[in-house]
Amino acid sequence: MMFEKVVIAGVAHVDAPHRIPSTMFEDRLAETMQRLGMRPDTLRALAGIEARRWWDPGVEPDEAAALAAEKVIAEVGVDRQRIGVVFNTSVCRQYLEPSTACMVHGRLGLGPHCLNYDLGNACLAFLNAMELAGALLERGAMDYALIVDGEGSRHIQEQTLARLARPETTLDDFRAEFATLTLGSGAVAMLLARDDVAPDGHRLRGGVSRAATEWSHLCRGTHERMTTDTATLLKQGVALAMRTWTAAQEELGWSDARLDHLVLHQVSAVHTRTLCQTLGLSPEKAILTFPELGNVGPASVPMTLSKGVEAGTIRAGDTVALMGIGSGLNVSMMEVAW
Repeated sequence: MMFEKVVIAGVAHVDAPHRIPSTMFEDRLAETMQRLGMRPDTLRALAGIEARRWWDPGVEPDEAAALAAEKVIAEVGVDRQRIGVVFNTSVCRQYLEPSTACMVHGRLGLGPHCLNYDLGNACLAFLNAMELAGALLERGAMDYALIVDGEGSRHIQEQTLARLARPETTLDDFRAEFATLTLGSGAVAMLLARDDVAPDGHRLRGGVSRAATEWSHLCRGTHERMTTDTATLLKQGVALAMRTWTAAQEELGWSDARLDHLVLHQVSAVHTRTLCQTLGLSPEKAILTFPELGNVGPASVPMTLSKGVEAGTIRAGDTVALMGIGSGLNVSMMEVAW
């Protein structure tokens, strides 16, 4: 899907306040890992994750998402009555109904004309929402579209740590729930706009997506537990990414030389290294946030983009690749001319 009139007017993130080092998890699981013959620094050595963030107890996804939304609305200086739709893309949610989007809508005091939807697609939902919002803006249906995401890993990680610390935990149990320990917490919001109302925005050129849903069983999660076949998910996810990369070369004209920065879905050191090697991308172009944030689900790509802009790494004129792999399996790649 390609765009001619869509820009990113602003993007902003909010870090959850509590830094939780991986050493804390490793200390709580020391007895289990020793009994199973595992190295004591497994999280740091295998995943490259030094820490992740947690919210205060009781902070819900809509509250976190609204914090980031207020930040980006203030930074852009937009009249919130001009926002025509809000998409919430959080994996985390407190209710089956109502939607988290409608609660964010209410917290922000958006207008009664403003549409509000939850869009769920595992770790790919934010990029998918950018595609849908971009399509609405391209046809002139509204001036601004707001995309939000609030993720919290505290509850599921506390539940997982308690389970894995039990004396009956097997090596297969540990492997199945290891990915849960890599999750993180945070919030992010992005305002997309038509270029005529936000002439200083950053052009969203478009993107490509591909699916391989025969692998939808590889990662499944509830509020209490997530199980993942990490090895197969990595193998098949990267294979689908290669097919998507081929499409991006054809439709977007991509090559490693053409891209200034890689804003990847942050999972682990192994995932980043394997993806770059397979696609022939320069690893030094990848902006890394997983060592301190872990995997913040669908918030991961836009949070990394926001942090890259904040740090001055991404500058005017840079070509930025947004790339995500979501369990399901789905892959999306999008281009931003910053």
